[in-house]
Amino acid sequence: MHSDDDMQPTPTKNGNPRGGHTRREGGAPMAMYAEERQQDILRRARADGRVEVAGLADLLDVTQETIRRDLDRLERQGLLRRVHGGAIVVQRLDVEPALGQRDTTAAAQKAAIAEAALAYLPSRGSVLIDAGSTTARLAAVLPPSRDLTVVTNGLPIAQLLASRADLTVQVVGGRVRGTTLAAVDAWAVTLLERLNVDVAFVGANGFSVARGLSTPDLAESAVKAAMVRAGRRVVVLADASKFGVDHLSSFARLADVDVLVTDTGLSAQDAALLRSEGPEVVRA
Repeated sequence: MHSDDDMQPTPTKNGNPRGGHTRREGGAPMAMYAEERQQDILRRARADGRVEVAGLADLLDVTQETIRRDLDRLERQGLLRRVHGGAIVVQRLDVEPALGQRDTTAAAQKAAIAEAALAYLPSRGSVLIDAGSTTARLAAVLPPSRDLTVVTNGLPIAQLLASRADLTVQVVGGRVRGTTLAAVDAWAVTLLERLNVDVAFVGANGFSVARGLSTPDLAESAVKAAMVRAGRRVVVLADASKFGVDHLSSFARLADVDVLVTDTGLSAQDAALLRSEGPEVVRA
């Protein structure tokens, strides 16, 4: 059932009954109804991982209060979750997107995070690179002529780096999860517990002040926890859409992390809150 509000065109900031991109034949603007606008907002959120109130208001030519009402409604429907200044996509905690699907979400932000993370790469020595879509982007931009031993539990990362003569690539063994193509379980954890690497680059499905770093899968959580313990320095790579999200299993506290590299979707206020828990926070 639609409310009367859904059936009325939404006025623009100038008071005209217009909502954005919908047009009649011939190009004349026509009203965008609330339901249409909310579907547009949801589509953008799913593509980018996050939407901002101010940006949507400008883009759709409506007031910020109208956008806030749209986001509130989408949150009540369980489709988005409100965060400071906007909203992020809600993912069911028992459903984990496949690696290919995650690689296309927030792609520009992940690329920026990977470039920023290079600042913490040693010129020589050893690094751990966790399985995942953001960490895979880091692996793809590793500069040449570094005398590095790279340890990874991610099969795509190992395959990507194996042919490089300047790197020694060590693959962590174990059961391979089809969803993430990550090696997990006892073999992986046992090996990682024996390692001492210069820098561990670790991914996370969620991070928050209250619960630290988390992931939906218990086996991956155990591996990530072992990676955090193995690193003399721990650098976490996670885009801003994951802020405030707590999944089934927490694997590290923020105090266990040296650097958190995220993107500018995280507000300066939230970055300061995270810094107060210990890590350096970089907004790429």
